[in-house]
Amino acid sequence: MDFELLGTEGAARLGRLTLPRGAIDTPAFMPVGTYGTVKAMTPVELEQLGAQIVLANTFHLMLRPGAAIVALHRGALHGFMGWQRPILTDSGGFQVYSLARLRRIDEDGVSFRSPVDGAPIRLRPEDAMDVQRALGADIAMAFDECTGYPASHEQARESMQRSMRWALRGYDHYYRDGGGSESSPPGQLFGIVQGGMYSDLRFESLQRLQERDFAGYAIGGLAVGESEPQRVQVLDALATRLPADRPRYLMGIGYPHDIVTAVLRGVDLFDCVVPMRHARNGHLFTSQGILNIRNAAYQSDPEPLDPECDCSTCQRYSRAYLRHLDRCNEILGLRLATLHNLHFYLQLMRAIRAAIAEQRLRELAERVMAWPRRTGAPVA
Repeated sequence: MDFELLGTEGAARLGRLTLPRGAIDTPAFMPVGTYGTVKAMTPVELEQLGAQIVLANTFHLMLRPGAAIVALHRGALHGFMGWQRPILTDSGGFQVYSLARLRRIDEDGVSFRSPVDGAPIRLRPEDAMDVQRALGADIAMAFDECTGYPASHEQARESMQRSMRWALRGYDHYYRDGGGSESSPPGQLFGIVQGGMYSDLRFESLQRLQERDFAGYAIGGLAVGESEPQRVQVLDALATRLPADRPRYLMGIGYPHDIVTAVLRGVDLFDCVVPMRHARNGHLFTSQGILNIRNAAYQSDPEPLDPECDCSTCQRYSRAYLRHLDRCNEILGLRLATLHNLHFYLQLMRAIRAAIAEQRLRELAERVMAWPRRTGAPVA
């Protein structure tokens, strides 16, 4: 893996992350394909939209269909899902947070009750590495405990330190295949900085991770209920401390204003379910704000979804038609809405990269921050 810094504007970075399966222009957004599919989209459509990397979920693929079945395919997960460009897999650490009622944490790992059938599941740092190796991930993530919010300093410290012990165990296992002999994994491993809302814990976490040569660094434990100012405070604290020669990944943050805020603080990679989930709920991103296609105001509206958008949804279909599809629960409506939202996000990332190259990111950021964030009022 090679990461090249091509330019900067303030703390914002323009770069290129090169992996054996392709290059990723950064800042970049990774569509989320939890079960080995970005909902409603084919790999060909993702390529046409300009996606250069997607994210898949280690925990859920471990449950269904199982890493062994995926590994039967040439190229592992790439062959299984028909996507030949890079894939990043999360480690299952977010499920330690999101499935809190179904899990028990100890020093060695986490015991879950399967959300599918209630069966017992054991996931240790070494297990998470084995699954990600079997999936053939180009970028794998360290197994961690995503600290919830609110958390006291002591709770966050205990959680962070456990995550760091797990990260070092996972690193050693990932690159040595657990047997003590050197081996070549299918990709590279990123560490995850934890520590809740506490800068001193974030600094300690980063210091511990740097005891190993992680290929990149993620910022985890955000978007778990904290306020926007608290989130920005964490990013500000880490902006000048994260290694400049490694890619930086902000996990699970995905509204346009959040992305721009983080880019201004040096973040390179993003993922979030927001564009796909919003599409399935009739919330469509436009140059004028978030449009709720279920609003009665669009029942007889012959205008395109967003006159400024050049995606195929906006070029071919009216708001009235999209609302009709949504009201009738037509599958095409989900597909057209998802295609549009992903186009919007990937086009935003292209605009961000161009703005950094031309030293006008602040101007673009002001426009994005001015976009309405509510979904109730009709969009003209």
